[in-house]
Amino acid sequence: MVRRQLTVVFAVFFASIPLFGQGSSLESMDQNTIVASAQHAAVQAVNFRQGDAEGWKRGRPDFTPEGWSEFVKHMQGWLDEKGAPTFSSSFVPSRNAVVIGNENGVVHFRIPGTLTQRQNGSRTTYRAALEVYAFRDLLIHGGKAIKIKHLEQIACAGASTACQ
Repeated sequence: MVRRQLTVVFAVFFASIPLFGQGSSLESMDQNTIVASAQHAAVQAVNFRQGDAEGWKRGRPDFTPEGWSEFVKHMQGWLDEKGAPTFSSSFVPSRNAVVIGNENGVVHFRIPGTLTQRQNGSRTTYRAALEVYAFRDLLIHGGKAIKIKHLEQIACAGASTACQ
């Protein structure tokens, strides 16, 4: 009887080993999905044209309410009375996102690239990065919605490693 119980315990243990690896693989796949979706949304959010309020606000659904408010707060002084940006912005990633951390399902990553801003006749180009915190919102569309919790543009100067 004891021998049979031990056989069952070992069988269950060895049968469950692939599930442990699969859980971590599923987490990795979910992290990759979050990063890919949020990277696309973050890049779109910082690409807009001067005077195009509707185009600029198109990114709103990709953010949490707090994340969008914070993003808009950084634009204070750069929006006209209709909510349209008073300059154009273009961000081009130089490579894929770099994951910095993952805590409680919130993935923190950075997208290095080049940011070009234009206003009237002037143009400035920076080495830059987008700092993003994003997660899968389990309450929306059966958990299929990816939301940006925080998006920050970082301009890099000199030997700064934030944009590499």
